[in-house]
Amino acid sequence: MLTITDVSRRSGVASSALRFYEERGLIASERAGSGHRRYHRSALRRIAFIVFAQRIGLTLEEIGAELAQLPADRVPSRRDWSRLSSTWAKRIDQRIAELQRLRSGLGECIGCGCLSIDRCRLANPVDVAGRKGPGARYWLG
Repeated sequence: MLTITDVSRRSGVASSALRFYEERGLIASERAGSGHRRYHRSALRRIAFIVFAQRIGLTLEEIGAELAQLPADRVPSRRDWSRLSSTWAKRIDQRIAELQRLRSGLGECIGCGCLSIDRCRLANPVDVAGRKGPGARYWLG
């Protein structure tokens, strides 16, 4: 069993985030006689999964749903983890495409419809982007 300090140091995740993850049901701890949290070593894998899933854009709700698919009666195997992450390639490709759109739009009008920049008047005549909805329409795709 590991203390919250040990888990924080080994995972690189702040203790406050670990407590938050626990409140959300993403990880679990047991309480020692002193009331301090103690984590099984397997929590480190769950935390690594959470961090990676957040980096590719999954919400905590989505992460919770993914983690709920893991077996409750044993420590998840490499195969269990692989099965969960196997559908992420499409999500990563979508994220890459979104980031490429953002990068290409850095030097151009973001299509917000405000027409406050001279360049926008040329790239967005008669507020075409504004009719498509609020926000950075060209960046949103």
